[in-house]
Amino acid sequence: MKKRLAIAGCGHLGGIIAGAYAAGLLEGYELVGAYNRTPEKAEAIAQQTGCRACTTLEELLDCAPDYVAEAASVQLVKEIAVPVLSHKANLVLLSIGALADAAFRSEVEAAARENGVQVHIASGAVGGFDVLRTISLMAQAQGLSEEAGIVTHKGPQSLKGTPIFTDQLMTDTEESRVLAGTAAEAIAVLPTKVNVAVAASLASTGPECAGAQIFSVPGFVGDDHCITAEIDGVHATIDIYSRTADIAGWSTVALLRNLVSPITFF
Repeated sequence: MKKRLAIAGCGHLGGIIAGAYAAGLLEGYELVGAYNRTPEKAEAIAQQTGCRACTTLEELLDCAPDYVAEAASVQLVKEIAVPVLSHKANLVLLSIGALADAAFRSEVEAAARENGVQVHIASGAVGGFDVLRTISLMAQAQGLSEEAGIVTHKGPQSLKGTPIFTDQLMTDTEESRVLAGTAAEAIAVLPTKVNVAVAASLASTGPECAGAQIFSVPGFVGDDHCITAEIDGVHATIDIYSRTADIAGWSTVALLRNLVSPITFF
């Protein structure tokens, strides 16, 4: 039987998931609901896919989804995660930065265990989670020290409206480092810009330990994320460039396909 799927967040990324469903790329699912506080956005996806347009979380949960795919914001994750899990629905997350909050992460883990469901983390604009988790497991099992981190290069234009933006970045002729710290510190400063850093940290040494740096590069378009993880005898580097955020929405589609495939990729 097909799994019942709902989308939480009907913006650009949610629209990619809905579009993939309409194109027959999520054949293992029945899309039952699309949730957004802006009625027009939810209705647009409902008209495209034939699902129910929901403007409250209660309406979405009334659709009895097996999976809820979030494609909105850290704030929305903090609002819906525990209620979704408590209704015995699995949660697919794009806004992984919410899990940098250790107390909230513990609450989410407890709700998932209690209700026999899971939280699945989409890779977003990065990847290599399987390698990162394998290296981290080897470090724990063998008592090895482990280092992990992510270095991101962005154009200065993409940093406008954030606490680390200055007008000087728009006239700089050389790249400059605008943020350095742990993944947890980075998400506190840039709640919408470093979900990828938190994702990589959760797969490795944790948000409180994994490093995160951002460089502003004049004339640069898109994002380049370079993730590294190292223990004695093993060194991994994952470098991914993307010009748009579309890859994040498609990573959710790929994850959902993997969850119902007879052959899965870890």
